[in-house]
Amino acid sequence: MLRLTWAQPEDLIGHELRQAAQDGRDAAAVAGRWRAAGGCDAPARAGASPEPATRCLRLLAAELLDELAELPCPSAEHEPTDLAGIRARCPHWPAPVGRAAADPARLAAAWLGRAVGCLLGKPVEKLPLDAIRRLARATGNWPPTAYFTARGVPADLLAAHPWNRRSAATSLAENIDGMPEDDDLNYPLLNLLLLQRHGRAFSTDDVARIWLDELPAGRVFTAERVAYRNLLAGLEPPDTARYRNPFREWIGALIRADLHGWTNPGDPAAAAEQAHRDAVLTHTANGVYAAMFAAAVIAAAGTGRHDVHACLATGLTVVPPASRLATAVREAVELAAAHADFDTVVDQLHARHAGHHWVHAVPNTALIAAALTHADGDFAGSVGRAVSGGWDTDSNGATAGSVAALLTGDPGALPQHLTAPLKNRLASSVADFDGTGFDALAHLTHREATRP
Repeated sequence: MLRLTWAQPEDLIGHELRQAAQDGRDAAAVAGRWRAAGGCDAPARAGASPEPATRCLRLLAAELLDELAELPCPSAEHEPTDLAGIRARCPHWPAPVGRAAADPARLAAAWLGRAVGCLLGKPVEKLPLDAIRRLARATGNWPPTAYFTARGVPADLLAAHPWNRRSAATSLAENIDGMPEDDDLNYPLLNLLLLQRHGRAFSTDDVARIWLDELPAGRVFTAERVAYRNLLAGLEPPDTARYRNPFREWIGALIRADLHGWTNPGDPAAAAEQAHRDAVLTHTANGVYAAMFAAAVIAAAGTGRHDVHACLATGLTVVPPASRLATAVREAVELAAAHADFDTVVDQLHARHAGHHWVHAVPNTALIAAALTHADGDFAGSVGRAVSGGWDTDSNGATAGSVAALLTGDPGALPQHLTAPLKNRLASSVADFDGTGFDALAHLTHREATRP
């Protein structure tokens, strides 16, 4: 039986109840009605529960989702989604400046670094932290400095902790033959198309049109899948991000932010504003802040004039300081600076964010910041630490890889044992990009970065 993941009301309701608790909304009565009717918690890791709900239970879930949306939200005061509200709460918002000269070699490194970090994390995506550690240690690859492999892993360990089902066939070291398709690379490609067609003054509606024209529905997940469905149902942005979308503060907008930073080197405010227009199609509040933070960090890194610590500090200037995301990032940076052992940092982050889903933007953004801080911006150290921290491993590796590769300034500075298997070839279902080389993508990105 075909069951669409990340879309069924009986699965969405559990995620919305968790989001309500994080927002400070009093959802006890709604939760009580759901459980009294026989409703279950949201699936812990999968996108759909094992069995479909009855028709009556599904109708109740849809009704309760609407009731939850009407509950007063105490966090909204400090966590607005509109750009004016965000800027009003950011006392150190960056001054508007002209873009610095874009460097083609630096952009080539960034594309390649994003792919390497993504590929490193793909086979262990969704796995618990302990499983990642055991699988890597079984082959002497802890902390991860090379791609994961099944060779040499005891059979009982593989049986207990199987690799990510969709990714193992193309992302274990023995299987890699170019960069396989992944949403963490599809979205930068879509945003490259967005800038080519609409320029940097694009609107959120333009983002939606690009998706409908170029992005297969089966290639979107969580908040993006809900927003895509909302578009097809006739809703318009920003309602597409809000209507029955419990994933609106998850990581999806963050993984779309790179192009906005890459094409605005030295201008973090412009990068953050572009990321905002993109993000509000699918996300609100902390989900939007994560994208703005990443775009500003990348814009700062794009000049080559700042170390990773200054870049991370710049990223925080576009995030409301009282927000949950800003608090989590500050705490993560402090933890990374205080402990020599990164496993200790990760354990403390997991303890602090135990109530979040593994794809939520808050813990994942914190982990990215911690990895970059602890590795002092070193490329291999940054992607290895980001992946070693669990949660959304491929997305975190991709963003950390993008930032750290920008700081190196040259694709030749990235470790060859990580870049060579990619064969300068990217698989994608987006437009005509399937099989494109990273050098060609860097050229196209440079053209957009230098366009008036």
